[in-house]
Amino acid sequence: MFDMLVKLYDLSDEIINLDELKNEGISIKRALVPDKYTIINYAKNEFYEQWAGECDVAFSNHPVSCFIAVKDKQVIGFACYDVTAKGYFGPTGVSKRYRGLGIGKVLLIKCLLSMREEGYGYAIIGSVAEAAGFYEKTVNAIAIESSSPGVYERLIDN
Repeated sequence: MFDMLVKLYDLSDEIINLDELKNEGISIKRALVPDKYTIINYAKNEFYEQWAGECDVAFSNHPVSCFIAVKDKQVIGFACYDVTAKGYFGPTGVSKRYRGLGIGKVLLIKCLLSMREEGYGYAIIGSVAEAAGFYEKTVNAIAIESSSPGVYERLIDN
């Protein structure tokens, strides 16, 4: 595993696939505090307890640093930034049933554009493994050599 770096000032403002998702009844929006526990429970039940903890932190940021994908009033995906460390993107996940529709890509770009609007020039995608190709293709992310375990070195189970 390694971290990856994204130049935020090179990102296009255009979010491809957003209209197609809307046509499928999927909305992408910044999370609101009243939905905090719904989103945290989703992250914990669908993915990992650690990701739920990171989602929790996103609700302490102003603005909330979590975007969600919703279909039929159910959370089907999420992405956070600035939770484990400033300038970091992640965690992010989409329910298995909805993978392959471009939801993860839209969540990623929404977060990265928000980071740019908040003044960041670069973003770090932490602890990337098999998703490296996705990040390279989607946002021209590059691997940061010797970056493992990086900020995650202090984890209890590391």
